Amino acid sequence: MARTEFVLNRPYDLLIFDWDGTLSDSAQLIVDSMQGAIAALGLPPRQDQQIRELIGLSLSDGMARLYPEAEPGEVLRLLEGYRQQWLGPAGGGANEAPLFDGAQRCLERLHGDGYWLSVATGKSRPGLNRSLRHHAELRPLFMVTKTADETASKPDPLMLREILAELQVPAERALMIGDTEYDAAMAAAIGMPALGVACGVHEAGRIRRAGALAVIDSVHSLPDWLRG
Repeated sequence: MARTEFVLNRPYDLLIFDWDGTLSDSAQLIVDSMQGAIAALGLPPRQDQQIRELIGLSLSDGMARLYPEAEPGEVLRLLEGYRQQWLGPAGGGANEAPLFDGAQRCLERLHGDGYWLSVATGKSRPGLNRSLRHHAELRPLFMVTKTADETASKPDPLMLREILAELQVPAERALMIGDTEYDAAMAAAIGMPALGVACGVHEAGRIRRAGALAVIDSVHSLPDWLRG
């Protein structure tokens, strides 16, 4: 499927969204789940903020940064403990994070205005599929979704390259929207504009320094920002 002509007076045709911290208010659930896995495995404690800083990366990359001293086998045990906490019935799987206020209305409005919508997330494919089952009204709005376990982890721009290739949209006609420097950096690496949101885990200045054009309060403000 390809965009064969662009909408006049509109700088972007494709809007690519991060999930956690951008569309979904999931940061505290992720932190709590990870702390549960750390405690269950008897690993050295980490502060909540240390975990928050890594939201947006793939789980394996995040754990390598959180426990650089750990043996690979120990990291793998942590990954399994996290998945049980987060995806299982006793963890986040039974308590899916809500969307930010106005996020669904924003996406529906943008879709109705003719924008193409996609997702590029550090979540795993099972994790994103679970989220989309819970928020089933969003699933038909997205043309393509990419997760960190089926491509490269942020800030590597491979997932963005794959979305652009699948939809045949040039980088300059797409906009990446996310709450971390990882989102802005991967977009900047391929000449794609990026917009930050301040409702997630990285502060606005950090997102701007990574290459974002601007930082808005949340995706609720995105339609107004696009109108300029």
